[in-house]
Amino acid sequence: MEAEGRVPGPPPLPPAGGGIGAELPAIPPGAARAPLLGAPAEVLELDDEEDDLEVFSKGISHCLSALNHMACPELLHLESSFILHGEHGQLALDTSLAEANSFSPSMTISPSSMINQYKFEDEPELRDLFITVDDPESHITAIETFITYRVITKTKEHFFCRQVWKGCKTSRGEFDSCEYEVRRRYQDFLWLKSKLEEAHPTLIIPPLPEKFIMKGMVERFSDEFIETRRKALHKFLNRIADHPTLTFNEDFKIFLTAQAWELSSHKKQGPGLLSRMGQTVRAVASSVRGGVKNRPEMFTEMNDYMETFSQKINVLDKIAHRIYKEEREYFNEMKEYGPIHTLWSASEEDIADSLKGVASCIDKCCKATEKRMAGLSENLLPILHEYVLYSEILMGVLKRRDHIQSELNSKIDALANKKADKDLFSEEIGKLEDKVECANNALKADWDRWKQNMQCDMRSAFTNMADDNLHYYEECLATWESFLASQTVDRHGEEDSEDRP
Repeated sequence: MEAEGRVPGPPPLPPAGGGIGAELPAIPPGAARAPLLGAPAEVLELDDEEDDLEVFSKGISHCLSALNHMACPELLHLESSFILHGEHGQLALDTSLAEANSFSPSMTISPSSMINQYKFEDEPELRDLFITVDDPESHITAIETFITYRVITKTKEHFFCRQVWKGCKTSRGEFDSCEYEVRRRYQDFLWLKSKLEEAHPTLIIPPLPEKFIMKGMVERFSDEFIETRRKALHKFLNRIADHPTLTFNEDFKIFLTAQAWELSSHKKQGPGLLSRMGQTVRAVASSVRGGVKNRPEMFTEMNDYMETFSQKINVLDKIAHRIYKEEREYFNEMKEYGPIHTLWSASEEDIADSLKGVASCIDKCCKATEKRMAGLSENLLPILHEYVLYSEILMGVLKRRDHIQSELNSKIDALANKKADKDLFSEEIGKLEDKVECANNALKADWDRWKQNMQCDMRSAFTNMADDNLHYYEECLATWESFLASQTVDRHGEEDSEDRP
């Protein structure tokens, strides 16, 4: 899209590979310079003499300065999707960009177009990691058959500075580059989830899709199953990247950046199987002993809320699947009516046009029904099932919190019943009290964040479903009304011709 007020005939591009230091076309003194952004003048309020700009803001300023000279067509297409404003050059992308947590297989996935898949929130801290899971590949060995997925990770600097500002540094200090590309299999995602739970036992880790489905396990490598899993893995990683704590986890960084052999070597450095089994046994034993003493009221309310939520979301999930199943059966039956009316019209010359019109209307309604089914399977069903899994995860988080508190309670009871080694017990109790406090604070903060996201996701899913249903019925109604109107006109025309002398 061309910006308003752009001077015709921009100067030629610099040689390939030229950055800030590349020779730029000379601009005569006093000549009008083509503005980069087609926005009012008051929107662009950058102060070139500001000394306290952050690294990213400086990079954007350099990009804009160079682009105004070069009129680079590859990056000027961004002018319609972002503006710079404020005293410190705060970046805010237009809300017309696609949502960050959604990925459509029909969208282009080239590196230059990945920016169009995301939306920056107008917040002080903009999103700084963009992750895409795509390109599934099947691997067959003598032992097993498995699927790997390409995981592309890019920092925000990649999109704005890679063509112009070669000295660009990432806003995430732990990343040495602006872009990484690795391949991961499902077991690697399971490993990441277990490491996150181990490092943050009372944070709400996003759910992974199940390893198997009870019905149709033989179709585990079908295109539909692989695509469904790919979307779920894509959402899993992006939810972690959006989390204020999990995004800085060291194992998450290794998962995104390490090559296959490096990740395999890193996995071997973790605790052994016996150690993990011991932790599991202690957790189970703690839960079997009964309820936790002195549990704060807030966590009791959380537990009650999740029990009710789990029941309701499972019912909604079952109802949604039943609706989808009935819709598919209705669609399959309706598809047969169109050809039947077309064949019928061949043997009824008097009403052939009417029968063909009915067949056409049925075909249009079939297409509308198929579109509505796609909306259900791509939008509503995945969200409901994701929160079914979330309900299980949250119940596990509450149990882990109770386990930490039960350890504290057992130490306090042991100190009360034992006279010796009081200093040692007191030190351990102090550490456990700090651990319980950290666990409680982490869960409180993550609980509020999760509820807000859940309400937003549910509102969006059901609102979109309602809009799809309204559009579907309006489209079908308009189709049949148009057909009936045409039949009424034809009938009146025939009556007029019969009444003529």
